[in-house]
Amino acid sequence: MATGHEAATSAPNAGEYVLHHLGNLNSSGHPQTSMVDFSIINYDTVFFSSVLGVIGLFLLWRVARVATSGVPGRAQAALEILIEMVGNQAKAIVHNEQSRKFVAPLALTVFVWVFLMNSMDFLPVDLLPFLWQTLTGNPHAYLRVVPTADLNGTLGLSVGVLLLCFFYNIKIKGLGGWIHELFTAPFGNHPLLYLPNFVMQLIEFTAKTVSHGMRLFGNMYAGELLFLLIALMGMAFPSMSPFGGSLLWLGHLVTGTLWALFHIFIVVLQAFIFMMLTLVYLGQAHESH
Repeated sequence: MATGHEAATSAPNAGEYVLHHLGNLNSSGHPQTSMVDFSIINYDTVFFSSVLGVIGLFLLWRVARVATSGVPGRAQAALEILIEMVGNQAKAIVHNEQSRKFVAPLALTVFVWVFLMNSMDFLPVDLLPFLWQTLTGNPHAYLRVVPTADLNGTLGLSVGVLLLCFFYNIKIKGLGGWIHELFTAPFGNHPLLYLPNFVMQLIEFTAKTVSHGMRLFGNMYAGELLFLLIALMGMAFPSMSPFGGSLLWLGHLVTGTLWALFHIFIVVLQAFIFMMLTLVYLGQAHESH
């Protein structure tokens, strides 16, 4: 999240500050002790991802609703460019025209949704957590506003893509054909190779799903962490000499601005990569070994 300004009085130390901002509002009432925990629900990840998904769909619907066949406005032109880009990528990867009627809009939705979730990183790092603490009256309340910086959220997205891969494997090849492929590829159709083939297929599906989610998470988590470290520079300046504190505050502003500008590229790129991998995996589900 973008760097914010926080009062220095009664401020936590650097470690406490970072750890608190990395804690989720969850069903246990305590910060997570592990990155993935299926026994709890991260309410903030569910809330912000759901709200941003609705906002993304509303924006797409709104632009499409007022679209004209004449000279397009800026919003319509931007959406047309985006639709054309996604459509071309889908056509190059998924060769089944009937499947593309669903896959292409899905890819567009994935790109916009992930882009919006990534963009929450541009909010001042202490803004929404401070408002939440004020609203609840609890100065130690947890809140994370970047759903893609939560591994639970990104793995949830990748598992959704995995389920779609299963669906298209069965739809295109038939249940019997897919089961046959699971036991005969990639090493060949021989009884002694059935078990190795099946194990390799399980490893492939698991590796693709885990790497799909962790790639997005890793980049957004690192970006969030850097914003927190930059924010610490601004918090520390009152405790230093006027000259040293001024330099630290200047460094806080410069590095925060530069990282925010560079992060625009990361936000767009990670949304694009997640969308492309979604298309690739769905395209592979249409292919026979």
